[in-house]
Amino acid sequence: MRDSVAGGLAAPVQARERMLAASYDLFSRRGIRAVGVDEVIARSGVAKATFYRHFPSKNDLVLAFLERREQEWTIGLVRSESERRGTTPEERLLAIFDVFADWFVSDDFDGCSFINVLLEMGSAHPLGEASIEYLENIRAIVRERAEQAGLRESEEFARSWHILMKGSIVSAAEGDVDAARRAKAMARCLIEQHR
Repeated sequence: MRDSVAGGLAAPVQARERMLAASYDLFSRRGIRAVGVDEVIARSGVAKATFYRHFPSKNDLVLAFLERREQEWTIGLVRSESERRGTTPEERLLAIFDVFADWFVSDDFDGCSFINVLLEMGSAHPLGEASIEYLENIRAIVRERAEQAGLRESEEFARSWHILMKGSIVSAAEGDVDAARRAKAMARCLIEQHR
């Protein structure tokens, strides 16, 4: 029988987690429109009623996916790993591209889900709007580090830096495994312009 797990209250949490895990892999690899609810239900092994109890619509599931993506990618990979690799705000900024260099050659490289969802759904769609907010959260990390480094025009800097980040991700998706190295070289020039 589907969804039956000994432990009573653990079952809803486990079912929700299975659905999120299945959708995370599917959405990050194939996009939103290419993945149907039935495929998420089949892959996660839950009943249709269980799915809709946790996620009243596919959009609700995608919003949960984007939130998970921010935790695992923006915070877990980009922010935390670049903090670990750099000791000063400037080094932490540049370390973002070192993190990207490793990510671009890994089996886990799947591009930026926030960019993908924004382009796929459009900026006026609720999922596009959510993606824009998550992209702003990435710029906020960059802006904060720029301010800590004493760089001028931190908002302008963060927007330019973010273009380098997004551009390197797209280039890596095209097959340019050196995209992070190239972006890092341009990033050094950007830092100099904002000293």
